[in-house]
Amino acid sequence: MTNTTHFGYKTVAEDEKVKEVAKVFHSVAAKYDVMNDLMSAGLHRLWKTFTIANAGVRPGFKVLDIAGGTGDLAKAFARQAGPAGEVWLTDINESMLRVGRDRLLNRGLVTPTLLCDAEKLPFPDNYFDRVSVAFGLRNMTHKDVALSEMRRVLKPGGKLLVLEFSKVPEPLQKPYDLYSFSVLPWLGQKIAGDAESYRYLAESIRMHPDQETLKTMMQAAGLERVQYYNLTAGVAALHTGIKL
Repeated sequence: MTNTTHFGYKTVAEDEKVKEVAKVFHSVAAKYDVMNDLMSAGLHRLWKTFTIANAGVRPGFKVLDIAGGTGDLAKAFARQAGPAGEVWLTDINESMLRVGRDRLLNRGLVTPTLLCDAEKLPFPDNYFDRVSVAFGLRNMTHKDVALSEMRRVLKPGGKLLVLEFSKVPEPLQKPYDLYSFSVLPWLGQKIAGDAESYRYLAESIRMHPDQETLKTMMQAAGLERVQYYNLTAGVAALHTGIKL
């Protein structure tokens, strides 16, 4: 039997989800940052700044940015790690990776980029000082496998940072749903010519584990000192964990 999973609210075969997620990001890659600014009123930049500050990357660090998209985190990490460091920008989607690579090069940052699956990271054990994933875990089919892989490639004492959309308090749920299922697809159609991808975004957020569940998943993957920070009333959350 074929294993199934969710793609937004739909139930699909696992291999079909990979293809469907790929279609979404091939479609939105060119307008990704513009849409992020519009959807979040620029707040995603503050969330990423908070994540970068929590990472505490120092000169000489080795850093892996998974599902790095247009390269916002990798850009900051590359500057902090400096010439003695090693910062990898990776993504499973070629369209997104090309945008991120080009943006880094346009800023004079020559850093390795790699097309790879977070569930099968092609890096040795105990290699990175920091691993980050921003708004990418939600789209992974086997989140537990991906989290275990992230822990595997971390050095002892290394930190994993997971920035992702999360759950808002009950009083905010109705207005947030109205915005998510009405405004986001409308913006997607007007700006990116693609309402369906942004409808999937809203659905995928609802299907993603809440703050406490993701914390438990990270602990189950073997990470210690797991904690999370709610950002903008839980619209997003940053989870961190240490490999001891």
